[in-house]
Amino acid sequence: MARDPETIEREIEQARTSLVATLDQLGTKANPQKLADAAKDGVRAKLDNPKVKYPLIGVGAVVAALLIRKLFR
Repeated sequence: MARDPETIEREIEQARTSLVATLDQLGTKANPQKLADAAKDGVRAKLDNPKVKYPLIGVGAVVAALLIRKLFR
């Protein structure tokens, strides 16, 4: 049984529209700027945690003290 050409064209157009929508969604999700912003927000959230923030400050202070000590020896 042969299919109607108009039905075939309509199905092709529906498939094309669906494909375009999928590609648009993938393009939005894979946007490098969006990915970078999400990573930056994740790092900021981790650094705002006191269990991470204060030890890092302490390590920074120790490193700074050691550098100053080495420079003035």
